[in-house]
Amino acid sequence: MKMKRIEATIQATKMGVVTEAINDLVGGFTILEGNGRGSGKRQQVRSSRGTGSVTKEYNEVATVSIIVDDSDVEKVSNAIADAAFTGKGGDGIIVVSNIESVLNIATKKSGTEAL
Repeated sequence: MKMKRIEATIQATKMGVVTEAINDLVGGFTILEGNGRGSGKRQQVRSSRGTGSVTKEYNEVATVSIIVDDSDVEKVSNAIADAAFTGKGGDGIIVVSNIESVLNIATKKSGTEAL
């Protein structure tokens, strides 16, 4: 069976609701937290003892990485998109790519059995 990798870069504040949305749909996932810069509006933060403000150079983001069977891509992608949606620019992006092979190091299972 074919496998796909779903990588969703979302607002860091949406990480909890997104993980809740996919928790029962997938066997596991990885979350990387970091900074990013896309089309969304960047956050204003107070400076100078609260009397001024500056625009942050980057937004706080999280990237959720999941490997799923080809047949589960739409279901998982829709769950992420629904949970991360605010309707404003900067909600994030979902990228789907092909996976050649997977090997579970502990069980030595490969392919979809490794998931």
